Amino acid sequence: MIDRPRILELIEEYDRRALSVSCIGSHSALEVFDGAKDEGLSTIAVCQRDRMRAYAHFKRIVDRIIVVDRFSEVLRQDVMERLRASSSIFVPNRSFTTYVPYEGIENEFLVPIFGNRALLKAEERWAERNQYYLLSKAGIRTPMRFSSPDEIDRPVIVKVQEAKRKAERAFFVVSSPSEYRRKVRERVEAGLISEKELSGAVIEEFVVGTLFNFNYFYSSVDGSLEFLGADRRLQTNLYDFVNLPAKEQLEIGILLQNIEVGHQPASVRESLLEKVLEAGERFVEAVKEEYPPGVIGPFALQGAINKDLEFVVFDVSLRVPGSPMLTTTSPYSKYYHGFIVGVGRRIAMEIKRAAEQDRLKEVVT
Repeated sequence: MIDRPRILELIEEYDRRALSVSCIGSHSALEVFDGAKDEGLSTIAVCQRDRMRAYAHFKRIVDRIIVVDRFSEVLRQDVMERLRASSSIFVPNRSFTTYVPYEGIENEFLVPIFGNRALLKAEERWAERNQYYLLSKAGIRTPMRFSSPDEIDRPVIVKVQEAKRKAERAFFVVSSPSEYRRKVRERVEAGLISEKELSGAVIEEFVVGTLFNFNYFYSSVDGSLEFLGADRRLQTNLYDFVNLPAKEQLEIGILLQNIEVGHQPASVRESLLEKVLEAGERFVEAVKEEYPPGVIGPFALQGAINKDLEFVVFDVSLRVPGSPMLTTTSPYSKYYHGFIVGVGRRIAMEIKRAAEQDRLKEVVT
């Protein structure tokens, strides 16, 4: 792990009056850049050559583009030198942790990261102290997990990495061991998943409830947790399929997938906000013990609220969650700040405030 004193040395060399915000040009970069511009900070997108059109198009919010052939080349010495020369603080998104090896993020990426770089890996289910561990430590309800398909005795959702698109997981629902084997066979034969990937599959209780992604921000400067808002995800081809009449659903023999392609805003009943806030606070406390200095900045708890009004969490985002509608549709950040704040702007506000108070070392690792 790049030691903290080295990062603090870099921060000391930065021009506090000319800070920039940088990000991998993918996933949630536009909301990060838009928020940075709202706060008067310059922006740098590290773009893969074949995926840079959007960042060249929205030139109001993207000041500079560093072009690479692969996202993992953000680890190149010349790229990191350009970022440091621009007094840049790097904001991790899911594309950063998907396309750049964690070993490289932890041991080679010599650029100050907004957030806790040691915590990023905990999002992966293979990590030792992963999100399940942290949720359990926080006493937050999660779906029951099954160690073998033979244990299936209720509706479960199977999460397995796709064979061709390593950044995507295939999801399917089954209710028995025999149905599991049948659906696995169909998907293997169709080339959607492989037998090899099944060894790392997660089988967990299918929670019947309304899906929510609750987005939070923990301020190291203020020592407080903010609830920024809620959203829901649009997924293909699941949403397209369920919009068909029931007769056609039964007749069409297609394999369902849950591929995220968009977002929609959501609000939560006021009487449930107590549970939403409590879950966030408990999670922050658990992370502080396990991954000091703890959560820095944004995170999200993704799950469902069931008929008993329990909030059941089945996924955690430990970086920018990617909820761009919060910039226009979240009443909760307005309740807190007096104006609507998205994740990107909230990050920029924290960076500016930390710089003004000479506390940048508290928001980077």
